[in-house]
Amino acid sequence: MYSQPKYDFRILLPLLRPHLGQLICGGIAMLIYVACWPILAWLAGELIPNIGKGNLNRVLSLTSLALFIFLIQKFAQFIQDIILAKPALKISQYIRCSVISRLQKIELLSIERLSSGDITYRLTEDADRVGEVIYKLIQDTTPSFLQLIIVFSYMVFLDWKISVATLILVPLIAMLVNSFGSRVLKAAERSQNQISNLAALLNEYIQGLPLIRAYAAENWMLKRLEKEIETHRIERYRTLKLIALQHPVIGFIEASGILTVLALGAARIQSGGMDAQSFSSYIAALLMLIDPISHLTTNYNEFKQGEASLKRLFSIEREPLEIQDCKFPIKLKKPKGDIYLNNVSFSYDQENIIIRDLNINILKGQVVALVGPSGSGKSTIFALLMRFLKPKKGTISFDDINISNLRAIDIRKHIALVPQKAIIFSGSISEAISFGRKTSKEEIIKAAKIANAHEFIMQMPNGYKTLLEERGSNFSGGQLQRIAIARALVGNPSVLLLDEATSALDSESEASVQVALSQAMKGRTVLVIAHRLSTVQEADKIIVLENGSISEQGTHDELISKKGRYKELCSRQLIRQ
Repeated sequence: MYSQPKYDFRILLPLLRPHLGQLICGGIAMLIYVACWPILAWLAGELIPNIGKGNLNRVLSLTSLALFIFLIQKFAQFIQDIILAKPALKISQYIRCSVISRLQKIELLSIERLSSGDITYRLTEDADRVGEVIYKLIQDTTPSFLQLIIVFSYMVFLDWKISVATLILVPLIAMLVNSFGSRVLKAAERSQNQISNLAALLNEYIQGLPLIRAYAAENWMLKRLEKEIETHRIERYRTLKLIALQHPVIGFIEASGILTVLALGAARIQSGGMDAQSFSSYIAALLMLIDPISHLTTNYNEFKQGEASLKRLFSIEREPLEIQDCKFPIKLKKPKGDIYLNNVSFSYDQENIIIRDLNINILKGQVVALVGPSGSGKSTIFALLMRFLKPKKGTISFDDINISNLRAIDIRKHIALVPQKAIIFSGSISEAISFGRKTSKEEIIKAAKIANAHEFIMQMPNGYKTLLEERGSNFSGGQLQRIAIARALVGNPSVLLLDEATSALDSESEASVQVALSQAMKGRTVLVIAHRLSTVQEADKIIVLENGSISEQGTHDELISKKGRYKELCSRQLIRQ
């Protein structure tokens, strides 16, 4: 039976190895810090009786020594904190970058199943929480634990009989902390899942705000948001209630322990087994245990919440990766642009077949249009050509080479996609066109000229250095689409995939983009997904898809004359021969 892997902070231990030097230096400072506690307890034992006797000189001497020890301790704590903060933050940074890197390799179907709001929450809030827990584990939990051991050892040295009696309370406190911690973990998981759902809804809300206003749906959306916020409040309150209950319960046990020690100490002094000075040191040491116990209890709760975040972060590791390259791929030189689909079938499961037994030959320089109703398999063909998906049956060849024998990066280098809606990342226009590729300024300008974008770019205040705001909100739709075409042309690809690149534009913007597309298509193999059939009448071949199969194919005139499905679609759009 399949069981989910257990994710806890032990899986991060290998990440500490590169920081061993810093951990050792920080550990030395930590030992100095912790070693000062029994010295301060001893000084307290010496100081209290002398205060009672009114021995001012001795009190001043002991006070000065105590201040000096405090100074050493706090300086060691400062050094410990600043040194140990570095590996903790480095590990947090590594986790975040590792998850982002993993996201880039996960198959697109899995990415689409995960909401953008949920992914964003994992990479921000969950990653930050894990980083904070790592830092506290190194900087606070470890010295608190060492303080408990060293101070309690000193208490045993002073009087082992009282210490044994005190030790009886430890298992009870540990059991309570563990019990509360398990319940906090479950409550934290529910709370974090709920906040990720809220983040996803907020993401939809922000992106769809104009649409919400257009449909006067503000109250409906507000109620949905209020419901999610209320659910999150309830789940978060449950977590905080558990934490709030834990402190007084454990605090009561601690107070009971101190009162018991006071009673036992009085009995020991009366019997002559211990003097007042030693008991003063013992009580001072006992009081020094309260703070680390409190820290350990609080940190354990945060540790459990961090464990829930760690689980959510690393659960992405279970998502399947995209199709891997073969062991010995064929090196693809500059291809001609011939594409062959031989008996290609694809389905996401056994029942729902998306495309079946497709046979398509596309030769260099041809413009081929894919038309048909939604769900007929047009976008799936694009995904198969880009090797986002793998055929269940049949082969796809690129210049007579099976694409399964090529590297995905080589395929995508020579096949450029222009999507229906231009997705442009923030940055300069030059950066948006080059898109991370090593390109010269001349290549960027050449691509922009072909894409009919150079003229409006040069009219901008800073030309190619003009900054694009988030989602390109400071540019028109036609301008963004022409930048997207220029981006596709950098590197001189052999094949262009156009996914209805003008459907979202007004007539004036469409005209500018059509000029850009006409120039971009010259000398290249082009596949076009078209819903508006008026845009593909000049195509060399039009392929009509229905239910994943080819119902007919030919030129516009040939298909009109057949009086089949294509003519029916044209009639609906008032297109004649």
